[in-house]
Amino acid sequence: MSSLTDALDAVLPQTQCGQCGFDGCRPYAQAMAEGRANLNRCPPGGPDTIQALANLLGKPAQPLDPACGTHQPFRVALIDEEHCIGCTLCIQACPVDAILGANQCMHTIIETDCTGCELCVAPCPVDCITMVPAERSWTPADAQAARQHYQARNTRLQARHAETRGLAARTLANKPALVPDATEHDKQDRIAQALARARARRS
Repeated sequence: MSSLTDALDAVLPQTQCGQCGFDGCRPYAQAMAEGRANLNRCPPGGPDTIQALANLLGKPAQPLDPACGTHQPFRVALIDEEHCIGCTLCIQACPVDAILGANQCMHTIIETDCTGCELCVAPCPVDCITMVPAERSWTPADAQAARQHYQARNTRLQARHAETRGLAARTLANKPALVPDATEHDKQDRIAQALARARARRS
């Protein structure tokens, strides 16, 4: 069963968006492997992913379940820095540490790390986060990088607190440093690049 779960997880997009109704891509893969979930519940993956899952499960492909959402071109989050109040709620919601910032300081998105999951949009109390076209496709390399970022985040949270989800995790554990394991120069350079990309998009 584990090998099937691994195979199914490997073809999922690793956006960790939860639109499938499960707490991330791997739980969804495990549920499919155990026969507890249909294979047509991944909007980010769309028809290609559904077909790949069907091939692995030896079942016919199905249309995407509309209850889960719609498949659309890859988008990334964009923070309007003029209205950001530095509440950190988006940082706490991001499953892959793709948001830079600190309490009461402006936040910005690391566009190359954003999976387009949209989980940062709803928590924002001032509605300063929008989803914009990425002008590129989500690739297997992106999925692999997202999986690594997600696993690194969960490892960090587990080291700080027994839970990685829910209110306790959001308030006690999920307050990442600006850029873990990076020099101060690297941090400032990465922030400057992210800000420049955000401003270029707005203009």
